[in-house]
Amino acid sequence: MENCAACERPSVYFRMYSGEKLCRGCFLRSIENKVRETISKYSMIRHGEKVALALSGGKDSTALISIMAKLGARFPGYELVAITVDEGIAGYRDESIRIARKRCSQLGVDHLIVSFEDLYGFTLDEIREALRRDGVGLGTCSYCGVLRRKALNSTAKAVKADKLITAHSLDDEVQTILLNVIHGDILRLPRITPDVERKIPGLIPRVKPLREVPEEEIALYAFLRKIEMQKTPCPYAKESMRNDARMLINTFEKKHPGTRYTMLRSFERLSSSIRTSTIADIRYCKECGEPAAADMCKTCEILSHLKPE
Repeated sequence: MENCAACERPSVYFRMYSGEKLCRGCFLRSIENKVRETISKYSMIRHGEKVALALSGGKDSTALISIMAKLGARFPGYELVAITVDEGIAGYRDESIRIARKRCSQLGVDHLIVSFEDLYGFTLDEIREALRRDGVGLGTCSYCGVLRRKALNSTAKAVKADKLITAHSLDDEVQTILLNVIHGDILRLPRITPDVERKIPGLIPRVKPLREVPEEEIALYAFLRKIEMQKTPCPYAKESMRNDARMLINTFEKKHPGTRYTMLRSFERLSSSIRTSTIADIRYCKECGEPAAADMCKTCEILSHLKPE
């Protein structure tokens, strides 16, 4: 077994994209330092703010809340609260809610659970079946994402949070870049780069402290910290085009280590000009009053299919 590049202890991980061999302690510190540096780099959180973290119970969000709680203890200055959204997926979400509740209790973090059924009157399973009967041509992940984002934003507003933290990893970011390019959705591209200075009434700014950490390193962090997490994937995930983007990017990363960082940095170099030329006027939904890109927000558009004639 080769030694750690930083301290000469036995290594447990080899970073192909950097050539580093790291022991357990140096690896864990590197992840925590990367999160802290990312928060600082983009001015994601300021002193005295209340931040709401979207906690699903999976590896990314469970690792992130552990890191945020640890950073908050070392560098006091922000209040942390967790929000878990129960979409209503039979046989799947119960385990993750249990894990999320337990982790928050261990960390001493206030925890709120909100459900699609309470907010919208239907579970995701019910919405999926109803839309399929009506022939609405959307994948389950598409409308689940829309409904989750609104649930998180409305709950973050209710608790008077200044920022909403999501656990999007480096992999998530580059997959989103690729998917938006494939779909030609230029208006969505600027939203990927953090812009906490742009204030939109009714919309809590979202920040992503894990955006520069690869997915496999988050998983290893959680494993080495012995953090309990849900390992079972969502039963609807296989329907998503994101899976194909993931496989494509992983193939490039395996053959050309560092591809994910190259994609992210390339996009960031272009993002300022894209942002200047594509920022659209924000409207407000005629049904619910929330920020929207059209006269009706996507959530109300989806729910309109479920209303009786």
